[in-house]
Amino acid sequence: MIELSTVRDHRGALVFGEVGDHLPFLVKRMFMVLDVPDRKVRGEHAHRELHQLLICIDGSCRVALDDGIHHSEVVLDRPDVGVHIPPMIWGTQYDFTPGTQLLVLASDLYDEDDYIRSYDDFLHTVLDG
Repeated sequence: MIELSTVRDHRGALVFGEVGDHLPFLVKRMFMVLDVPDRKVRGEHAHRELHQLLICIDGSCRVALDDGIHHSEVVLDRPDVGVHIPPMIWGTQYDFTPGTQLLVLASDLYDEDDYIRSYDDFLHTVLDG
């Protein structure tokens, strides 16, 4: 989990992150996940090289993380807290509340070859080398 900085005054709040202090990688791409239908699941893949930072701008969702041995789960429900998913971590997002807006910051441009979309292939890669 990464806690971003928040500055508040009479005009409202500003949440920010800076490379080095909050962001563990340079951001080369961003995208938003919106309008996820009830009970639908997103993610369900790992990346060979890509880092991601997931921040729930509005609403909430659960993020399951798996390195092939250890499993953990976090709830994203604040715009000033994100979860870093480094390479070779299986990530799944689910249990989206209506209206959730999930911002994803990525360390590189889209590359289909970087994805591992089969959990069995992921386990084989991380456990067998």
